[in-house]
Formats: sequence, structure tokens, C-alpha cells
Amino acid sequence: MFDIALNVVPIFALIMLGWLLVRTGYLPVTVGEALGEFVFRVAVPVLLFRTIAEADFSDQSPWSIWVAYFGGVAVTWTAGHLTATRLFGRDARIGVLAGVSSAFANSVFIGLPLVSRIVGEEGLVALSILLSVHLPVMMVAGSVLMERAERREGSRPAQSMALLVIGIGKSLLKNPLVIGLAAGALFHTGGVPLGGPFKVVVDQLAALAAPAALVSIGMALVKYGLRGNIRPAMAMSAFKLFLLPAAVYLFSRLLGLGPEWTAAIVLTSAVPTGVNAWLLANHFSVGHGLASSTITLTTAAGVFTVSFWAWLLG
Repeated sequence: MFDIALNVVPIFALIMLGWLLVRTGYLPVTVGEALGEFVFRVAVPVLLFRTIAEADFSDQSPWSIWVAYFGGVAVTWTAGHLTATRLFGRDARIGVLAGVSSAFANSVFIGLPLVSRIVGEEGLVALSILLSVHLPVMMVAGSVLMERAERREGSRPAQSMALLVIGIGKSLLKNPLVIGLAAGALFHTGGVPLGGPFKVVVDQLAALAAPAALVSIGMALVKYGLRGNIRPAMAMSAFKLFLLPAAVYLFSRLLGLGPEWTAAIVLTSAVPTGVNAWLLANHFSVGHGLASSTITLTTAAGVFTVSFWAWLLG
């Protein structure tokens, strides 16, 4: 367990460093925003491109990863929604946001560095396969369910479902992560090798992705904090850190996933809640306190819970 913790602690130490840099005023929050943009638009897409371009898929079907992971997401999202609406008496819109907060992992900024450090290259292949559909599935599901909730609550005129899906589709086509994955798939299927100066540049940019992502997410945490809905946020945090990885692990075993691929998606499911929960709350102007508190609580507890799951996976 101690050896496992030595691999996990540096991940969260870099997050803490980023938080301290901004919290103490040593760097302004705008530096964190710029670093996050660089990570999202350059470093991580290049890492995903390289991973897919050079991947050996070993004849394993991507469907097994998708079913195992999103099966766990469905279980956890449902538990979060029902807990918020039935136990805490919140409306349907908060129920949707509770589901998102409990089931949306920070797979890019924390998941990628964690899997790279603990599982290695084979784990990155599995995570890249998951990332190829993770953002579209989660954002479409969250947006569609929130629109349905707003129609039910009558809180504001709801947007046409067709326009909503078209808008999400357009934004995904311009998403740097999707572009990186697609470019890597083209190189992989075309059998184009990475070599020479191009390979050196790609490797150097990819190497920046993990540390820069962790520092940037720490710098961004300053604007979240605990902002209310503490009891529901504690419940969603427990679902995120324990129920989601447990469900993903169970589905992975049932589907016969290999140990590296299982470790990759279980560890990814165990990381703190992603900032997308906050973005969804912002977009629909509901549940800011719940999203913010869940992100903060899961990040604070993540070093212990991720260490537990890494130990359990061996």
C-alpha cells in the first residue's frame, strides 16, 4: 500500500502545487487559465494522437471498454439522481446535475497522468479508446436530460432537442481532443510511422501533458471551493469515489477485460469529478454550489481513495 501511495501522491502533490501558486498570489489565476488552455488545446491532443498512432490494440474490442465504463456510469448517475430528488427533495434539474457530478470523471486532466504513471502505455491505449466517446456521451446525456428536466419544471423555455444535438455535434467537431484522436486513428490505420524530428517534437509535447494538466487543474480549483449543498455534495462525492469505480470494476470482470485495461478504466473512474459538471451548471444556471462542492470534496479525498483503488487492483 505504501508503494502504491508513492505513485499516487505525486499526482495530487502537483494539483496542490497549482492551488498554492494561485492561492498565495504567487501567480494570478489567469496563468492557470492559460495553462489549462494549452493543455486542452495542444499537449493532451498531441498525447492522444501519439498514443493512438502507435497503439497495439491486441485485437481487443473497444466495445468491452465502453460497455464496462458506461454501465458503471449508468448505475452511478441513477443513484445520484434518485438520492438528490428522493432523499434530499431537490428538483429534477438538480437531480440531473447530481448525476453528472457523481459520474463525470476528470479523465483528461487527472485520469491521463494517473493511468500513465501507474498502468503505463497499455493503460493509455485503453483510456484513449474510452476518451474517443467519453466527452460526447456524457455531454449529450447531461444536456438532453437537463433539457427534459427544464421542460418538466417549466423553469424556462426549453431549447429544441434537434438544435441542442446539432449544437453539441458542431462543438465536438471542433474539440481538440476529438481532432487529436481522429488524427491518431488516421495515422494508425494508414500505417504511417512516427519518426525523425516530427517524432521528437510530438514526444516532447506529449511529455508536457501530464504535469501541466495537474498543475492547471490545481490552479483552477481556487475558483470552486465549498459553496453550499454540502450534504448532497458529500453523497455525490461518495458515489463518485466508491460506487462508480466499484461498478466499473464489476462490469470489467463480467466482460473479461484484461488486467491493464481494467486497471486503466477503473482508476479513471476513481479520479475526482471533472470540471464539466461546473460547466453544465453554468450553462443551465442551476446547481453551482453542488457542482463546486463535489469537485472540491472529491479532489481533497482523491489522494486516499485513488490509492485504495490502485492497491485493490494490485
